[in-house]
Amino acid sequence: MNIATPEAHSLDLGLNWHNSFADLGEAFFTALAPKPLPAPYWVGRSNAVAHELGLSADQLSSDALLQALSGNRHIAGSRPLASVYSGHQFGVWAGQLGDGRAILLGQTAAGQEIQLKGAGLTPYSRMGDGRAVLRSSIREFLCSEAMHGLGIPTSRALCVTGSNAPVYREAAETAAVVTRVAPSFIRFGHFEHFAYRQQPAELETLADHVIDRFYPACRTSTQFGGNRFAALLQAVSERTAQMVAQWQAVGFCHGVMNTDNMSILGLTIDYGPFQFLDTYDPGHVCNHSDSAGRYAFDKQPNIAYWNLFCLGQALLPLIGEQELALAALESYKTIFPAALQARMQDKLGLGQSPAEFAATDRSLIEDILALLAADRVDYTIFWRRLSQLPGGGSTEPVSDLFLNRAGAQDWLQRYTQRLGSIAAAPAAALMRQTNPKFVLRNHLGELAIRAARNMDFSLVSKLLMLLESPCEEHPGHESMAGFPPDWAGSIEISCSS
Repeated sequence: MNIATPEAHSLDLGLNWHNSFADLGEAFFTALAPKPLPAPYWVGRSNAVAHELGLSADQLSSDALLQALSGNRHIAGSRPLASVYSGHQFGVWAGQLGDGRAILLGQTAAGQEIQLKGAGLTPYSRMGDGRAVLRSSIREFLCSEAMHGLGIPTSRALCVTGSNAPVYREAAETAAVVTRVAPSFIRFGHFEHFAYRQQPAELETLADHVIDRFYPACRTSTQFGGNRFAALLQAVSERTAQMVAQWQAVGFCHGVMNTDNMSILGLTIDYGPFQFLDTYDPGHVCNHSDSAGRYAFDKQPNIAYWNLFCLGQALLPLIGEQELALAALESYKTIFPAALQARMQDKLGLGQSPAEFAATDRSLIEDILALLAADRVDYTIFWRRLSQLPGGGSTEPVSDLFLNRAGAQDWLQRYTQRLGSIAAAPAAALMRQTNPKFVLRNHLGELAIRAARNMDFSLVSKLLMLLESPCEEHPGHESMAGFPPDWAGSIEISCSS
């Protein structure tokens, strides 16, 4: 194995690596070491992720860890590798892809995989340089932890390290490495790769690995005639449905839902041209590389199903019967709308509706979304202001958001009447937990990036603190929860973001 630093000089973090992915065999990856990043420095660190990994505060601030997570020092027990996968990109089969700028260090005893994004060239870099730039690394670091703070399944981010080494995109930028953490980084595209190459043995090895580690109930399931691979497809479909429902409820746009960016565990991964909605526009396209609008906000649920269908095709050699694969996908169509309905009812403070209120609540949800879209109302601010109503708060701050005040006041009258049928305190608590005050708006990320380019990382730290608990009030930080400035609309994010 190509390791840059001899084992005798390795850093021992006490993580007791297991490396189960590396044990799958050489068909699944290429073993190689990260490429050293010259003169690295800390950009941002998550104490919460460090604690979950069992790393101490001293370790997280040490130069030894800085060097190791920048590719300059081997970590004892890790087995660095880049995995191979394929996938559909913007609806078109792209063939072999793989970890073009990510190096998986391995799996810790706590069951978490640690990956360095931006760690240098791999055999799968294609025309790329294997590096990540500072701006995209800061965005991924902050959004990973923001999504976790919102309770949405996601990969996590331990830290970002930077360097003044130049990296060339549209213009010259500086390099950075994000240390990503997740139970697994296996994607739909890993299965597509072996299916397309007609390697059924490797396909089955991968599927059994995922079942045994993450979906053990599939092995003993009696559904689908005991077909464990159909049960796996159904389980992935259901997790994906729950995740996308949470995206839609909070106004999150992923931006590039290619099959190689879809987690087999139903996690949000690969933060590139993402955006949290400012004004509510169902057709909003956040990715300036997406000229056809394939990944528009309101198309995300259907794209997720399309991607699952591709996963079903990849698993078909193992499932054996097309009817079983289609049946395994069917639950997505019921779980997604039910999950989204439940999330929206929580945002309204209504919780699970008794049967007699079901039609009323559906109408309230549909009508307010139509009003928000018609007037391009700020999505996050609307829901946060609405959260003040239980217990007798004024409706005026809410109706002030609308040009169509008469329509808004009519809806608010209907809503407050419905709200009066439940206890105020539980409704208020539920709304405060589900309607964040702080989200990672594009302009906030941009301000943090601009400061970081001048070696000021204080805004990265401040945003991390707010986004870790986004539903808290955080007095003194109201400016971070206000309307976006006019220039925010000119920010362009693309697949290089």
